[in-house]
Amino acid sequence: MRSAVVVGSGPNGLAAAVELARAGVDVTVLEAQPWIGGGTRTIEPFGPGLLVDHCAGFHPMAVDSPALAGLAEFGLEWAWPEIDAAHPLDDGPAALLHRSVAETAAGLGADGPRWERLFGAPSRSYPRLAAEVLGPVVHVPQHPLLLGRFGAPTVLPAVAVARYLRTPQARALFLGTAAHAMRPLTEVVSSAIGMGILTAGHHAGWPVVVGGTARLTDALAAQLRALGGVIETGVEVRSAADLPPVDAVLLNLAPPAAVALYGDRLPAATRRAYARHRPGPSAFKVDLAVEGGIPWRDPAVGRAGTVHLGGDATEIVANERAVARGVMPERPFVLLGQQYVADPGRSRGDLHPVYSYAHVPTGYDGDPARTTEAIIDQIERFAPGLRERIHEVHVTPPGVFAAENANFVAGDILTGSKDPRSLLLGPRPGRNPYRTGLRGAYLCSAAVPPGPGAHGMAGYLAARTALRDLG
Repeated sequence: MRSAVVVGSGPNGLAAAVELARAGVDVTVLEAQPWIGGGTRTIEPFGPGLLVDHCAGFHPMAVDSPALAGLAEFGLEWAWPEIDAAHPLDDGPAALLHRSVAETAAGLGADGPRWERLFGAPSRSYPRLAAEVLGPVVHVPQHPLLLGRFGAPTVLPAVAVARYLRTPQARALFLGTAAHAMRPLTEVVSSAIGMGILTAGHHAGWPVVVGGTARLTDALAAQLRALGGVIETGVEVRSAADLPPVDAVLLNLAPPAAVALYGDRLPAATRRAYARHRPGPSAFKVDLAVEGGIPWRDPAVGRAGTVHLGGDATEIVANERAVARGVMPERPFVLLGQQYVADPGRSRGDLHPVYSYAHVPTGYDGDPARTTEAIIDQIERFAPGLRERIHEVHVTPPGVFAAENANFVAGDILTGSKDPRSLLLGPRPGRNPYRTGLRGAYLCSAAVPPGPGAHGMAGYLAARTALRDLG
C-alpha cells in the first residue's frame, strides 16, 4: 500500500489527507498543536455556550467545494443569515449584500444595472466557473470564454472597478470585500479576491457552520478516520528526519517552513522562491459578548452575518495603503461577524458573541488596550451605545495568532502576502504550484492557489497532484 504523511491539520491538510485516503493511500496527519483545525476552530472565551470562531467565520467559497464533498454525512451543516453582508456609512443607508444579485442591485439605486453586469452572469455560471478559479491561475481553461468574461475585471486595481460604480454604497460594498486580501487596493489584480468572493457569494451565499467552524474540522476528521486515516496531535516536525519513510509528504505549511524542513534537498530555485515568501498585514482580533446584540444606527445591519466597517471608499483605500506601509490607522478597517444571526445556538440567552478583527501592520505589537479601544470605537461609530451593552471582551493580538499557528507568521492569517506575483504564480513560478521540485514533497497550504479560506481546495489539488505522480 502506498503511504503519505500530511504535516498540519488545517482544512487544507485534512482535505488533502481525505483525498489521499479515498484513493487507498495509508495517510497520517501530524499536528504540532494539541488541537486540530488551524484557523478553522471555535472557542468559548466567555464561558460555556457562547461560541466564537477563532479565525475562519464565513464560507462563501466552501459550500460547493469539491474538497468538502460528503461532509453532511459526518455532521456538517450550513446556516445562512438573512443578509449576507452589510457596509454601514456615516451618511445614508448601509450597503446590503444579498445572495440574490437582483435583490442586491435593487438596493444600490443607479448602480443596480452595473452590479448586475459585474456579477449576474458569473454567479449564474459559478458551478462551471469554480473549476477555473479554485485552482492555479496559470492553466489551460476548460471554459475560456466564461473565464475571460469573469477574469477581465480581476486584473484591474480594485479602485478601477470601484470607479465603474457611482454610488457610495456600491463602491464601499465592493472595496470592503476586496479589502479581505489585505493589500493596497491601488495594486493591479487587487480586485481579484473581491470579485471571487462576491461571485461565489451570489451563487452560494455567505453561510456559517452550525455549531461553529470547528464542526467543519470535526467533519473532515471523522471522514478521514472513516477512510482509515490517522491524526496525531502534539507532534512537531522540525526537520525531514522527523518524518517516517513514506511515498509522499504534503506540507500544510508556510513556504519558509518547507525550506527549514528540507534545506538543500529542495532545488535551488524553490529554496530562493520560498525564502522570498513574506507575511502580509496582521490581524488584531477583538471578540465581544454583547447584551441584546449591537445597536446599529441602521437596523438592517443587525440582520447581516458579516459587517465591513471601513467608512467610504476613500477611507478604505487610505487605510489599506497605510497598513501595507506599516502605519496603524486611527480608524482601522474592521471585519465584524454576527454569526449568531444565522446560528442562534451560538448565543446564551440574550448574550450574543460578536467576532471582529482589524487589519493592522505586519507583526504589529502596539498597545493592546489602545488598539482594542480603536476597534470598539470603529464599531460604535456606526452603533452608538455599544459600550453600554458590552459584557466581556476577549483579545487576540497578532503575536497570539502567530504563537498558536505556525502558518500565521507575524499574525498574518492569510499565510503570506497576497501581492500580484503571489496571486498569479503562488510561492514559486511554474505551472503546478503544489510540487516543490523535490520528488514526493508537495505544498498544500493557503500559500498556494486558490489561497485562504476553509474550502480545502489547496490540499485537495495538491493531493490529486501527488496521486498522479504516484501513478
